[in-house]
This record gives sequence, C-alpha cells and structure tokens, in this order.
Amino acid sequence: MSEVVMSQQPPYGQQPPPGYGYPPPGYAPPPPPAPRKSPVGKVIGFSCLGIVGLVVVLVIAGLLIGSGNEKPAPKAPVAAAPSEKNEGAPAAPSAKAPEKKAAAITVTAQKTEFKPTIMGDGDYTSVSVTVTNNSKKTISVNPLYFAITDTAGTKHAAELMADENQIDTVELAPGENVTGSVTGKGKWTAKSVTYTDGLIGDSVRADVS
Repeated sequence: MSEVVMSQQPPYGQQPPPGYGYPPPGYAPPPPPAPRKSPVGKVIGFSCLGIVGLVVVLVIAGLLIGSGNEKPAPKAPVAAAPSEKNEGAPAAPSAKAPEKKAAAITVTAQKTEFKPTIMGDGDYTSVSVTVTNNSKKTISVNPLYFAITDTAGTKHAAELMADENQIDTVELAPGENVTGSVTGKGKWTAKSVTYTDGLIGDSVRADVS
C-alpha cells in the first residue's frame, strides 16, 4: 500500500517555515482589511461644517442689515440762481374777470329841489334824471315817458310844465345823454324812477339817491 503524501498548508496569516513548499514563488499575501470609520467621527465632522456655515451666514446677514440701515446724509439746498432773462421783468398780469356789457339805455336819478313855473301852483315833488343812450340806434326822451314811485309804493305820473327844469323832449343819438327834472303831483319821498322807451318799449328803472 503506497503512501499518499498530502501537502499541508500553514494556517491563515502565518508565514510558512523555511523550505516549506507554500506559497509558490511570486505570491503575495492579501492585504489586511481596512479599519472601519466610527459613525461618531462622521457626526462630529458634519457638525463642525454646519457651525462654520451658520457663522458665515450670520456674518453676511449682519453686513447686509448694517448697510441697509445707513441713511444718506441730507443734501444742502441749492439756491436757485436768479435768471437774467426774468430779472427786473414785470409780473404777468392776472386774468381779469370779463367786463359786463353796458346796458343799451342807462338811467340815474337823484333828489332835487322843485322849482315851480307859473303853471306849477301847489305841492309837487321833483327828481333829477339823466338818460344815456348806449345803444346803436336813436332813442326818444319825453317827460311823459317817466313815472316816479314813492317809498309807500305809489306810482306817480309825470306832470308837464310844473318844474322849470323839466327834462326836454329830445332824440338821443348813440352815445348822447340828457338831464332834467321829472315832477309828480303832491308831497312824498321818491324811491325810484322808471323810463320807458317810446311808452311801449323796454323799461329801465333807477333808484333815487
């Protein structure tokens, strides 16, 4: 019975004795496994990075807030230089309200003393009247075209030939005027005088001053 010689390998991690047939020439043993990193170190590393990032963010925010709160210094008002063109020039005239158009006929009246004629026997009241023609046509003036209203509201017709200053019977061209007395029967206080152009024309009333 023949003997079978079995080669034995040395245990893992031990060097074979000299002269031992294993390992073969050129064989290199495998490197030992790398040690595992502890998870505690990873947590500490990430925590340090987070703290550094938070500090950087806070510093940047502080700089932005500080620059935003700074108010610019107020500028000194600059005095406007006088304009040579406007210097000494008169101010522009303000707009005036439109003037009222003059009435075609104006009448003014005021108290006056009654001066009787030989026909003016008795009590009379006279008013001095001025008629002005502002129209573009001729108008007629006659003592009969007037009436006087007293302070009691009574209207008095004009009496002819009673006052020596009686207003004349005339034709007034545009721009002309005439003054004379209009007289009523009795003693009373005159309040207003009414003139009617041609008896049936337009009437113009004036208060007695």
